[in-house]
Amino acid sequence: MMAHKQKAFIPGITIFHSDRGCQYTSTELKAAAKLYGLRLSLGRTGTYYDNAWAESWNGALKNERVNRTEYPTRKHAQIDITQYIELRYNQIRLHSALGYRTPNEAETEWHQQNTAA
Repeated sequence: MMAHKQKAFIPGITIFHSDRGCQYTSTELKAAAKLYGLRLSLGRTGTYYDNAWAESWNGALKNERVNRTEYPTRKHAQIDITQYIELRYNQIRLHSALGYRTPNEAETEWHQQNTAA
């Protein structure tokens, strides 16, 4: 729900990928996915390759922001991390895997190339 508040999903296009934890295979998540038009994707059991990106992201977030900041409350942490993601990571930080573009630039280009004229 927090992600949807930040940016609307494209029904039938936006994918939510996870491991096979019980919270990700629950009927509650399936209902939320249907409500928001998300496509659910589960990694295979015993396969760690799809976790590599998530682990890299978590490491970058901790190194670049969380470990350098003291948060007086959980709410402060939530606001600061959301702002970091939306204002710095997605709009300013260049990513070598994206051809030294920001995630927002790469996403905009993808939509332009994959939207019917």
